[in-house]
Amino acid sequence: MSTSTTTLLDEWHALRAAEPQIRARDAAEWLGVSEGKLLDARRETGDVARLAPRGAGFATLIEGISGVGRIMTLTRNDAAVHETHGRMGEVSISNVIGQVTGQIDLRLFLSRWTVAYAVEEEVRSGLRRSIEVFDAAGTAVLKVYAVDGTDPGAWSELTKGLLDPDGGPTSFAASRPPAPDRPDAEIDVEALRRGWLALEHSHDFHALLHRNCAGRLQALRLVGEDLARPVAEGAVQALLDGAAASGLPIMCFVGNPGCIQIHSGPVQTIKPLGPWLNILDPEFNLHLRTDRIASVWRVVKPTASRGRITSIELFDAQGTMACQFFGQRAAGQPERPEWSRLVATAAETAS
Repeated sequence: MSTSTTTLLDEWHALRAAEPQIRARDAAEWLGVSEGKLLDARRETGDVARLAPRGAGFATLIEGISGVGRIMTLTRNDAAVHETHGRMGEVSISNVIGQVTGQIDLRLFLSRWTVAYAVEEEVRSGLRRSIEVFDAAGTAVLKVYAVDGTDPGAWSELTKGLLDPDGGPTSFAASRPPAPDRPDAEIDVEALRRGWLALEHSHDFHALLHRNCAGRLQALRLVGEDLARPVAEGAVQALLDGAAASGLPIMCFVGNPGCIQIHSGPVQTIKPLGPWLNILDPEFNLHLRTDRIASVWRVVKPTASRGRITSIELFDAQGTMACQFFGQRAAGQPERPEWSRLVATAAETAS
């Protein structure tokens, strides 16, 4: 064990003794390392094991997880945490792009996945088991937890079968800041607007941005207020309170470069607590750090295939997407008018 690892573990144990309930992400930040590096160091304690899959081989891990029964998946970024309980349905992966459907609904970008760990640790509720995936900078991409309804034998068989025999440390590199947007003056706003109005499907939006060399938030700023306009931060709680009161089903997307996690359905319990705005339902939790949300936008995409699609989109201070809300729609069906009215009412109430 290297001196640096010894020192990090000593600091970790001292921190845990002083703050027994501190979360791993917060502990890593306090210790000045990435969460992945801290977890890799904890392999020496015996409660963390590195798994072998890399690159496209992560498909084997996801397919294995789909066979363990009920789980909880957690996907987060700096401003939002999305937790879903349920079962994975169909797993479809082509090379390094994949999706999981069913109660657990994920979009996977495996080229951003670097390493995964199996973790077993004692917490107040007992033994907690998880599989945690990290990117090249040691930032968590996806975490999967065993819960009531998880098959413990299948979980153990999966993790033991994928153990990495290499005992060496994992190398993590500092993350690179995103490339800055082009200057607004270099964006052909008329072309951007024409393309926006001509969208065939909402999934074509990323290609629209790429063709026009525009950042997402930049495009919202430039395209015109009939298609995208900023709204007050309070619109988010007004939207969720309205959805909970009416029973209107919504879709909530939270992601990072390696994974997007989606909830579809009604929400019930909306609770602000300090800087956090929370959805606390039995099968779905959302935790929004409102102090890390720099702007909120009402966005309209008038698609040819599905008609008008309205969303509320949240961005952090770096202009990175934190969370999106849509109205839930049946496959191939247009947006419910109740959803667009709710968005309008929430925006007006918060203004």
